[in-house]
Amino acid sequence: MCGICGFYLNNRLVDNPRSVLQRMTERLHHRGPDGMGSYYDHPVALGMRRLAVIDLHTGDQPQYNEDKSVAVVCNGEIYNYRELRRGLESQGHVFRSASDTEVLVHLYEQYGADMVHRLNGMFAFAVYDKPRQRLVLARDRLGIKPLHYWRRDGATVFASEIKSLLAFPLVRPRLDHHALYHYLTFECVSAPRTMYQDIHKLLPGQMAIIDPSGWRLEKYWQPHIVKQNLAEAEWLERIRETFLSAVDMRLIADVPLGVFLSGGVDSTMVTGAAAACSTQVKTFSIGFAEETFNELGYARTASRFFHTQHHEKVLSFAKAIELLPAIVRNLDEPLADASIIPTYLVSALSRPHITVALAGDGGDELFLGYDTYKAYKIARFARLVPRCLRQLLRAGLSLLPTTAKRLDIKFKLQKFLTGLAYPPEQANYLWWGAYPPAAKQAVFSPEFLKQVTPIEEFSPINQYQEALAALDDPLDRVNYLDLHLYLQDDLLPKVDRMSMAVSLEVRVPFLDHRMVELALSIPNHLRLKGLQTKHILKKALSAYLPPALHNRPKIGFDIPLGPWLRSELKDYMLSLLDERTMRDQGIFHYPFIKRTINQHLAGKTNQRQLLWPLMVFQNWLAQYQPEITL
Repeated sequence: MCGICGFYLNNRLVDNPRSVLQRMTERLHHRGPDGMGSYYDHPVALGMRRLAVIDLHTGDQPQYNEDKSVAVVCNGEIYNYRELRRGLESQGHVFRSASDTEVLVHLYEQYGADMVHRLNGMFAFAVYDKPRQRLVLARDRLGIKPLHYWRRDGATVFASEIKSLLAFPLVRPRLDHHALYHYLTFECVSAPRTMYQDIHKLLPGQMAIIDPSGWRLEKYWQPHIVKQNLAEAEWLERIRETFLSAVDMRLIADVPLGVFLSGGVDSTMVTGAAAACSTQVKTFSIGFAEETFNELGYARTASRFFHTQHHEKVLSFAKAIELLPAIVRNLDEPLADASIIPTYLVSALSRPHITVALAGDGGDELFLGYDTYKAYKIARFARLVPRCLRQLLRAGLSLLPTTAKRLDIKFKLQKFLTGLAYPPEQANYLWWGAYPPAAKQAVFSPEFLKQVTPIEEFSPINQYQEALAALDDPLDRVNYLDLHLYLQDDLLPKVDRMSMAVSLEVRVPFLDHRMVELALSIPNHLRLKGLQTKHILKKALSAYLPPALHNRPKIGFDIPLGPWLRSELKDYMLSLLDERTMRDQGIFHYPFIKRTINQHLAGKTNQRQLLWPLMVFQNWLAQYQPEITL
């Protein structure tokens, strides 16, 4: 695992390009504390920070081909590198290291940019072909590893993290108003945008090719939802075989390795499969004093069942306050998923013991594991209820008390009823997200709204319209969007930034592209049987799931923000959402925010989903201070 950066300059736009590259590379130190490498030969510069995981002694980067006409820097791992190496050696290629990264330069020699189709891994890499003055940037199929870029006046600058791009002298940090507007719905910034104007994300399964003739983007892979009709027994065998292969490949390392064990179904299956493939597994868990948020009991059950070396810690509100500024700084842009805090803590808990961790991310998206999929089914019938009756029910909910429980019945019903007025694809993100359209019109100032008018309310969804139109089943369309929005723009950046903040590599077996393609070909009635989520997955991998966990309720990796914001975190919230500061910014309409705070503090309703995104944004704004134009 590493951090990479660099630039391609058609003209000499900056003085001292080597020192610029060094500054960019130093900002990625946390991603790679074990070494630093660079390459410069106008028009290209490549930089990297290395976290040594495979080939500790000869795996430094950049890596080169035999005559050093091709150079590469890579963030991530190529899991099938041994198989690829054997094939390349049989074709006459000579290797100088035992590194998985060196495979990339020889693959490029053999196949050019088509090399990406042969890779099984998580990666973001830059290959420079010196004779052609050609730079190829590529990101893995699911977007597990990040890559950002900035382009202007013949210059292309790229980096694993935005903070590295900001070290390039021509890059100005300016707020992207459209990104902020949509952030309040989706709780994250949807690719290819970032919270900065002119800085973009390379999409998953995408390449950028730059040479003297110009720049072009190519999509080399995207998930296809094409159902197959097979006997259930064959599905069970295929799932078991593919999953075990994916886990086994991700156990390759020359450093200590473990598993994030939340106590949920997916992380428990990864733990069980890892225990079946390895002699001893270390597991790591974070819990909470508040019982409805706490999964430590399930994690302990799984640890005992698989005989792991288990480590756990209970998160306190004081630690959450202490960590938030550093967490936001490592994110580079706002992300309102409150589980960033326990994700950081489980990474920090693990790092003294291991350098690589496996995690269960992706299982819910591939096997329809979220409550929103059940809500989609129920909504088909609920939409038949007359609107006036639904409005009456909504009014009656205001009379119910607000509890400290995670996602209590009042909160769930309010969110569910809001989504019923929208098509399934949009309803899904109103159930997931923070601000419905009316609330965004109320929270932003008139001056800010002028900057984003006219705007497509759900443009992050609409960018996938062509792919969605090819899917007949609305459930498949919702599932497709979860892979491209929630997983891609929320879960994976969260895990990458929080783990790399402590120099820990996280691998995700469920997102092996073979597993993804298999899962999306399974008929929906086997993935979601009635209202039973992950039906076929639990059946296929029952050997890796203790009996006590088969039918356990889904909790999710969250923190008790609602009650904390009324008590221990109250003063911190008020300091971040300070009236004078926010009025001076001119972005928000403060009376709406003040009412929302008062409603939450009075216990009338749980407004944590409206307040937390604002708190994270204000924290980010104070640290990065982008230029705001209103």
